[in-house]
Formats: sequence, C-alpha cells, structure tokens
Amino acid sequence: MIKVFQSWWKKEQKQTLPSLSKDNVPSHVAIIMDGNGRWANRRGLPRIVGHQNGMKAVKRAAIAADEIGIKFLTLYAFSTENWKRPKDEVDFLMRLPEEFLAIELEELIEKNVRIQMMGHPEELPKHTIAAMEEAMRRTKHNTGLVLNFALNYGSRREINDAFKEAAKGIAAGTLSPDDVTEEWIGAHLHSSELPDPDLLIRTSGELRLSNFMLWQLAYSELWFTDIYWPEFTKDHLFQAVAEFQRRTRRYGGLS
Repeated sequence: MIKVFQSWWKKEQKQTLPSLSKDNVPSHVAIIMDGNGRWANRRGLPRIVGHQNGMKAVKRAAIAADEIGIKFLTLYAFSTENWKRPKDEVDFLMRLPEEFLAIELEELIEKNVRIQMMGHPEELPKHTIAAMEEAMRRTKHNTGLVLNFALNYGSRREINDAFKEAAKGIAAGTLSPDDVTEEWIGAHLHSSELPDPDLLIRTSGELRLSNFMLWQLAYSELWFTDIYWPEFTKDHLFQAVAEFQRRTRRYGGLS
C-alpha cells in the first residue's frame, strides 16, 4: 500500500509542475533568502542550524538556475543592517561563505559557474573576503551562470554613494549635471556589470524589499512564497519562473 501511494505521489508531483517556455526564461533572478532562523526555531534548533541548511538551498538554487537557463543569479546573503544581529550570529554568518566555498567551489567550477560579489567588502572580516576573492579569481574565466552574492550590501547606501560620486565630479568640473542620467547612475551602482533583475523571489512570507536593489528592481516581477529559505528547491524556482512567464511586462506602456 505504501509503495502504491509513493508511486501515485511521484506522478502527482510531476503532473502539477508547470511547463516552462525556453524562449522566456528570466535572464537575471534575484533572491532575498529569508527565514533561516525561523525554520530552525520551529524545529527547536539553534538559528545557526538554519543558516547551515540555508547553504544547501544556495547550492540547489544555483544548480536549478543553471539548468533552467538563467544567466545571472543574485543572492542577498548579508545586508548592511544585519550587523545589528547578535555578535555570535554575525560571526557565524561571516564564516559561512568560507565554509560554503570550501565544500562547493570545485563543483561550481566544473559547472562553469562564475562567482561575483557586490557590497562593501572593505568592512568584512579578512577571512570572509579572502574566501570570496579566491572563488572569484578561480572562476573569473568561466562563461556559465554568474552567481552574485550581495554581501554587506544595502541599496540606499549604494545609491547614496553613486550620488556622492556625481556631486564630486560636478564640483571638480569633470561632470555636468546633464551627464547624470539614469544610465550614468546605473553604471555607478554595485550591479553595473549585470542587467537589472527580471524576477525577484523572496521566501518566508515577508512582503517587502528590505533595502535590496531598490533602483534595479523598478520593473522586476515579484514572486513571494511562504516557505523558509532552507526549504527552497528546484521546484520552487520552477514555479516562480512559470509565474513570471504568465505575466505581461509592459514597463508603463500598453501590451
């Protein structure tokens, strides 16, 4: 009886997954990876266990994105506001990139993944930035999925930095106010080498952007799910992309 149920359930799962069009896969997907701590709390586990399981979801998401044909995947790993958390949790989070890359880097290299980072690295611990720089150095010639980690990243600070640069240029006479266009601003953001996200995913049921890519997400499609980040699988990414493909993007105009 159990085998019959398992066989039926596998068929049901396959049947409920929507089909994807290869012609309309989002080029850039950004994810706010939320809910690690709550996932652990609901199981009576320390919050750090949630963060450890969140690393497994990072790998699943990267592999799934590559399989689907997504070219850029940006993950909100640590915000400029996350320094407010307890020191022991912050210290643990700062070790996660090193731990994740020590385990997964070789496979990511085999899959032709290129690792990038955006944010303010100068404020990160030396061991954290050393691990990221090593991964970026070893994958810089890869031509597959770009896996971009937002580490010590905050969008308001990013935009503020761009305007400070514009103000300095205008004051020095090397830049005209007319030169400060939307294109100029975009070229001076941390994500200047990436296209704007086509799709934003946020887990854990929260419905906000939390200071993440505020400029770049102006016309992105948003997809929210109640599941916690450690539970995120290829199927969830599949569902988000399928929903993206059902929408019509008008950019303020008419379809």
